[in-house]
Amino acid sequence: MAASIRDVAEHAGVSVGTVSNVLNRPDVVSAATRERVLDAIAALGFVRNESARQLRAGHSRTIGLVVLDIANPFFTDVARGVEDVANSAGLAVILCNSDDRPEKESAYLDVLAEQRVQGVLITPTAELSPHLQTLRRRGVPVVLVDRRAPGPDQCAVAVDDVLGGRLAAEHLLERGHRRIAFIGGASGLPQVQERHAGIETAVRDATGGDDALVVFSPEQLTVDAGREAAARIVGMPAARRPTAAICANDLMALGVLQEMVRQGVRVPDDFAIVGYDDIDFAASAAVPLTSVRKPRQALGSRAAELLLDEARGGEHAHVQEVVEPTLVVRESSMVFRDREGTP
Repeated sequence: MAASIRDVAEHAGVSVGTVSNVLNRPDVVSAATRERVLDAIAALGFVRNESARQLRAGHSRTIGLVVLDIANPFFTDVARGVEDVANSAGLAVILCNSDDRPEKESAYLDVLAEQRVQGVLITPTAELSPHLQTLRRRGVPVVLVDRRAPGPDQCAVAVDDVLGGRLAAEHLLERGHRRIAFIGGASGLPQVQERHAGIETAVRDATGGDDALVVFSPEQLTVDAGREAAARIVGMPAARRPTAAICANDLMALGVLQEMVRQGVRVPDDFAIVGYDDIDFAASAAVPLTSVRKPRQALGSRAAELLLDEARGGEHAHVQEVVEPTLVVRESSMVFRDREGTP
């Protein structure tokens, strides 16, 4: 039978209240008594009943993190930033992967509510789930990560993706490209739509036409989707074929690169590629990828700081931070040759 808190108290020769203080408020117990209780805990193999503690406290020592796609290294980097802050506060992180599916996201939000997490960090699907408002009405803080807040009464840490799209497009336009593909246009995610808007504005301002931007709209933002888009580009008539592509994320850009290499298309001589997020794999690709850098780990850590500040109660001012991205130029876009082969 598992040892109880009373067993620990009897073994250490102290009261149950003293054992409770050692577990929850060790600073109020003398060093000698604290050591005696800890020795008893170790000797008996005592493990506290966390469920019972949660019922008494009204919340657990955990926070929830819901991401769109854990297969995307962008989100593992965000999670690392969250974990660093949570760990420093003595909290654990429950990581949930929604797969960009609203029904799966809602199910996870219900589980997190049942677990009485102190708060929820989330990169939501395209439409904000009503479950988020339900959590907030129950007093559970919710902070949006890599997504702008719908109003001033909620914390969020986002990136200026309109600027990011414009930086990517202007880079290619400056290198002489006049027909550019955007791969990822079907996504309903506001972040991707903002990237599209920034690209579209830059291309229109530089070329004066609407046909200079070719939009490909795969259903998913994956490596396979990038490969499929690249195959379609290669199959286009030469007169209509783009000479460069901006991808909604680096996974798609890696897929484009793989297919272009397979098809014998030289990158960047014949075709330039720009990704988005600047995950670690971007720099280590066979042809290092130019990418729009987002401060991935910093997004997670800052969002976690805002969440914990709100969870502590007291004076809390809601903050909506928007971070500016930067363009990291690498080999995948450094050279452009026109169709006659002239540098």
